Amino acid sequence: MTALADLASWREIWQVPNTAAAVITADGVAETFGDPDRQYELASVTKLLTAYAVLAGVEEGALGLDDPAGPPEATVRHLLAHTAGYGFESDAPVLTRPGTKRIYSNRGIEVLTAYFAEAAGITFESYLVEGVLEPLGLASTELAGSPAYAARSTVTDLAGFVRELLNPRLLARETLDAAVTVQFPGLSGILPGLGRFEPLDWGLGFERNFGRPGHWAGTTISRSAFGHFGAAGTLLWVDPDSGVGCVCLTDRDFGEWAKQAWPALGDAVLREHGRTSR
Repeated sequence: MTALADLASWREIWQVPNTAAAVITADGVAETFGDPDRQYELASVTKLLTAYAVLAGVEEGALGLDDPAGPPEATVRHLLAHTAGYGFESDAPVLTRPGTKRIYSNRGIEVLTAYFAEAAGITFESYLVEGVLEPLGLASTELAGSPAYAARSTVTDLAGFVRELLNPRLLARETLDAAVTVQFPGLSGILPGLGRFEPLDWGLGFERNFGRPGHWAGTTISRSAFGHFGAAGTLLWVDPDSGVGCVCLTDRDFGEWAKQAWPALGDAVLREHGRTSR
């Protein structure tokens, strides 16, 4: 029995046409399912790659986390942490004062990357390729529109990204540690498709709401975990306490099926591959 064995039933039970997945540990890829080189739409998993590129730019001095960016009183940090005050959609207005509420926002990420391009003197897509994708060998990953939700990639590539998140080489460990530290703690908010959380924890581009009842990653994942999911039926998470990460890409949009299937997947991965299972 493997952690990913139940994915074979997803087509029949959940009507998921195609699924590919991988479990990653410090030793490398421990298990795969499906075609790891099939390209899928990532939807909001795109934000994790975007955040990593922004953090690389911060390390290089192209911009600073506390640079003013976005609406009055907002900074790069606010934009990465979904606290700049923008609403969800790409054309959403400012709804609240920065730092007072967690409003998950595609517009905030798009405003951030526009600021990045101006500050760095390079298009964000070019920097993403040259600063993150090429150094990590993610040759099958491409941005095809908004840096908030329009990348395409494969399980092979994202497994490589998870290896970086488990053992950072492109970024300094201190930078990644800061990125997965909860920013503006205690803020409530709504996560689209899942509802309101009190609080809704987020780092610098990385969801930090793991370990809460009803979370999409399962019942046994630790509170130290980080990652995100996408409306295209995609997920990526890393649990540093257990020393394991998981990528799962599908071509069925997120919905009630995922709320039932994904937690069972997460629990199986941690049961089979987490440190406590060894």
